[in-house]
Amino acid sequence: MKVVVGQGSCGVASGAAKTSAELERLIKQMELSVSVEKTGCLGNCYLEPIVDVYDDDGALSARYVKVTPDKAELIAETHLRGGALAEELLIPSDEPFLDGQERIVLRNTGVINPENIDEYISRGGYTAIQKALKIGARAVIDEIKISNLRGRGGAGFPTWFKWDAALTSKSNEKYMVCNADEGDPGAFMDRSVLEGDPHSLLEGMTIGGFAIGAGEGIIYVRAEYPLAIHRLEIAIGQARERGFLGKHLFGTDFSFDIRIKAGAGAFVCGEETALIASLEGERGMPRLKPPFPAQKGYWQKPTNINNVETFANVPWIIANGGAAFAAIGTEKSCGTKVFALAGKIKKGGLVEVPMGMTLREVIFGLGGGIKDDREFKAVQMGGPSGGCIPAELIDTPVDYENITKTGAIVGSGGMIVMDETTCMVDMARYFLDFTRNESCGKCNYCRIGTKRMLEILERITRGGGRDGDIELLLELAGQIKDGSMCGLGQTAPNPVLTTIRYFRHEFEDHIKHKKCTAHSCRALLTFEITDKCVGCTRCAKNCPTGAISGQVKEKHIIDQSKCVKCGLCESACKFAAITRD
Repeated sequence: MKVVVGQGSCGVASGAAKTSAELERLIKQMELSVSVEKTGCLGNCYLEPIVDVYDDDGALSARYVKVTPDKAELIAETHLRGGALAEELLIPSDEPFLDGQERIVLRNTGVINPENIDEYISRGGYTAIQKALKIGARAVIDEIKISNLRGRGGAGFPTWFKWDAALTSKSNEKYMVCNADEGDPGAFMDRSVLEGDPHSLLEGMTIGGFAIGAGEGIIYVRAEYPLAIHRLEIAIGQARERGFLGKHLFGTDFSFDIRIKAGAGAFVCGEETALIASLEGERGMPRLKPPFPAQKGYWQKPTNINNVETFANVPWIIANGGAAFAAIGTEKSCGTKVFALAGKIKKGGLVEVPMGMTLREVIFGLGGGIKDDREFKAVQMGGPSGGCIPAELIDTPVDYENITKTGAIVGSGGMIVMDETTCMVDMARYFLDFTRNESCGKCNYCRIGTKRMLEILERITRGGGRDGDIELLLELAGQIKDGSMCGLGQTAPNPVLTTIRYFRHEFEDHIKHKKCTAHSCRALLTFEITDKCVGCTRCAKNCPTGAISGQVKEKHIIDQSKCVKCGLCESACKFAAITRD
């Protein structure tokens, strides 16, 4: 029997390491023949810490959720020693989160110990690279072409095409690079693979390196992912010991090794030429293309760059055939896609679904709907480079073509769900502030244009909107998109454009009526005390400016000239007697 505790970043943040330590202590104290192991994120982040118990035959006998250290004794006493289920901690039998998912990228996360190469091998690991070495580089690229695997990093460009271009480039020195610098707010898909199944990335990169004729692979991973880097280092060391990385792999003439480069977290380094500049020790700034990296990339040598999710698909495709992957999803958007569900959603976490599943099925089916059963308003897809999709388009299939029609993009896979309390003007301001900060500054349109747009949006949310602001935003957006050199600048206006497209009335309310319909922009709020007030004085005691007055047990009033709209009175009131308008 063994106990497996989910210890991805989400699990650790919820106390999983402490739960694991407590289980180990109890098992030792009870003198039980039970091992305690770790795994990555299963995807049910909202249920962490998660503890799985496997019987002696290796079958999952129970999954326990929200197992804080103080609950570990119940599992140890009831299940591990007593042989009965700890019913109150079991995952609900009607839990639909994993229903409808089809796991290729996440096939091993939450199942294997990411720090034990033997567990990856036991599930077919490192057999795909052996097959690739037998069928040859051209056959590998042909299988990727048949699969119609498109880059999962955002652009959705055909993977085979980039590999083919690098293969046909004449050079004795080539590089295979993984972009693991996941920087979108609310996105944590790649992190989950790095922490939960690092060997799938290593094998995918090795296959890709063989396909293009590269001798070295580089994983460019953000330094803010310390656990991911730690497990990658372990995996690389284990692969080298087994001869899966290094010289003459599996007795062939092919040699390939992988190293890690920790990036400084610059969002612009998601653009491949900026990433290459950073690898070379320069400031991460894009350059004009052509030449493309497949011709002149890292140190002017042919270079191929894909993201973590793209590479994680590759071993499965080579092992099962490109046609099997192409049979999943839609005609033009094949396979599965991993999405990170965040924001105002009941069941935040990671899901992997076939391309073509609708937004409704993902958000309300797998994600359980909106927190506190509020009204669904919109979902932001594609991060700062994407856009907001409104509630009326919730039946849109999630694939590259249909999502693009809405003005958003599939992107790397972040889904930030918003409810009726979200101000769309402020949401546009938030994302534009992000891209403004992350601009490398090389292009005038991106450097200055995003700042001018941000200034307008900030002024609107503070109640200083003027007639013509919407038109000015649209004009600036067009200039930035046309005048910027790289994808960051070209897509920076997208959140603003989609919010104006679908929520123009909210902009008009802010500008013309100085009102925020979501009651979110504090500068536009008016706090009032209603007849529910019992005169408890809590609001007055918490007001930092002395704007509230009144006698004990009598209705209080707010002096609007003194009110700074901090909302502390509303938070302090226990009788819901303070409203915002």
